[in-house]
Amino acid sequence: MEKFIKLAEERGYQIGAMTVGECMDVATVMGWSFGETAIAEAMLANKMSREEVTSAVMDSFCHNLYALDIGLSSGASFLMGQLGRELASGITLSGDPFVDKVLRYTLAAQVGNHSVGLQPCAGTGDACTFTGLTKALTETVEDKETLARLVAAMLKIGTIFRVGKTTTGCNMEGFGAGAAATAAVVAEMLGGTPEQVGKAIVLALSPTIGNPCTPRVMVAGLCSTHLGGGVTIGCQSANLAVKTSMPVTVPPDVMIAMAAAVHPVSAKHIVPVVIHYMEPFFKTHTGVEEYVPADVKQREAARIAETQTGARQEARALSAQANSIVKPFGEAVVGGSSQAVGSPTNAARIAHFLAKGEITGVKIELYPELFARRGINVPGVLMAAVFGASTDNAQLYREIMDKVKNAGITVEMLEVDEPQLQRITVYAKEQNSMVESFNRGGARLALRSASPSKEEALQVARKLNIDVVG
Repeated sequence: MEKFIKLAEERGYQIGAMTVGECMDVATVMGWSFGETAIAEAMLANKMSREEVTSAVMDSFCHNLYALDIGLSSGASFLMGQLGRELASGITLSGDPFVDKVLRYTLAAQVGNHSVGLQPCAGTGDACTFTGLTKALTETVEDKETLARLVAAMLKIGTIFRVGKTTTGCNMEGFGAGAAATAAVVAEMLGGTPEQVGKAIVLALSPTIGNPCTPRVMVAGLCSTHLGGGVTIGCQSANLAVKTSMPVTVPPDVMIAMAAAVHPVSAKHIVPVVIHYMEPFFKTHTGVEEYVPADVKQREAARIAETQTGARQEARALSAQANSIVKPFGEAVVGGSSQAVGSPTNAARIAHFLAKGEITGVKIELYPELFARRGINVPGVLMAAVFGASTDNAQLYREIMDKVKNAGITVEMLEVDEPQLQRITVYAKEQNSMVESFNRGGARLALRSASPSKEEALQVARKLNIDVVG
């Protein structure tokens, strides 16, 4: 422990308030696992023995495991039905014995939550996942020390997420916290290094950030795939992190900080939209509804009917614009993103064919999101602006930076404030050109203006089969 204390002091870490990344760092230097570091920190911060810490860690789940048992046996939920009992009958959801256990127990815990309640770590959804993990681990891991270490790793993450959960949002509880904790636990079970555990957490968190919670908590069944999705994403992330050399460069602390920062923003902007669409499907309590004035219920009913009608009309409009299944895909896009690469590349292609004479320079103006991703979109823009290349030209995409430099073509890159704006200017000896458009993803664009003219730009786009939308 003295080495741990000295290391923490040298690094400026506060024992008892260490971040996930700091725990990873200490674990690496000490030759410990992430879970072992979490236990050691708790021992020092609380002046407890290892036995006292591990006992407290396992004892914290007493009520939640009781709720889980209720969910597996007699419990019924007004939102989940008797799902726990059905899964207990032997239904498999993944084909992996351990994952199936975690899923079964996590979802049963949710049923139990609606019957007798759960003690949450962050929100409540995380308690379902943590409880499911703990139950599955007790049936899988024979060594009690190893078991406690894995549960400690899970709780270290959960307690940090609890602080980050300041408003509604499943990214900080069942989906996000559950995915991150599952990733850490499974990565440790697979023998992953602290670095690999960190990678697993980052991978698991990425698809969960910004996910709203409360609106769909009141809708029958939807919670099951959020909670279950966190488990499956966490397992996949752990396997990728431990079994492959795929690079993951985002530190876990950065990812967790982003999740917490997005959390209140998503609640403010995403949740109202979700409520609008999901309110017609909220489960209500008949006893409560007796006390709601009739005129209020009438207004709600009218609003709900209007919402459903409007949603159906919106769905029809989307369907009317959809490609036929016999030609479902857009054009191939090199570089990893149809938005970041496909759309600006196509804008540059149009600009190329509007210019005349030898090309001497290219000016690229991109809105902040695209400018931040310039590492993947600028090669696409340049190969299109200089050579008129299509979005699928993988070879030229790899070679273009050297070709432009060797040809002495000037390149200017600027960030613009206007959302979705991408402006490509091609300088040529006989006639310059400019295409100003809005990014619509899927390699599509909305054309705002062009030089020599918008009409000529539209003609070029049609010849190149570039999808120009409104």
